[in-house]
Amino acid sequence: MTVVPRIEGQAELNVLGEALQPCSHDPLTGYFRSGYCAAGTEGAAVHLVCIEVSSAFLAYSKSVGNDLSTPLPNFSFPGLVAGNRWCLVAARWAQAHNAGMAPRVYLRQTNQRVLDLIPLEFLKTYALDLN
Repeated sequence: MTVVPRIEGQAELNVLGEALQPCSHDPLTGYFRSGYCAAGTEGAAVHLVCIEVSSAFLAYSKSVGNDLSTPLPNFSFPGLVAGNRWCLVAARWAQAHNAGMAPRVYLRQTNQRVLDLIPLEFLKTYALDLN
């Protein structure tokens, strides 16, 4: 059974203003390891951008000190490979965008709270789920 993340009794929303959709259950992602890029009831979690991992992004991320490819079993982190979906920290996505290395995103799985940091217009240019 999938549990939709809620803030103060309300379902968390995506950047399109709809109910937040799950990003990935394999590998299991999100700050709360729920599969969602959820902010949580306190709004403190910042792993809010659902990305599709690429080899180029993994190499870039590692070069700036955020190694996402090496497994860390003690943190239930399997290590990522190209093609995985993952809830990325919003500031890390913005950093990659500014460096010209931002990964593609899934808007329906990206939490609305990222809009405080990243304009929707930027996200749309990287969207994998717009028709």
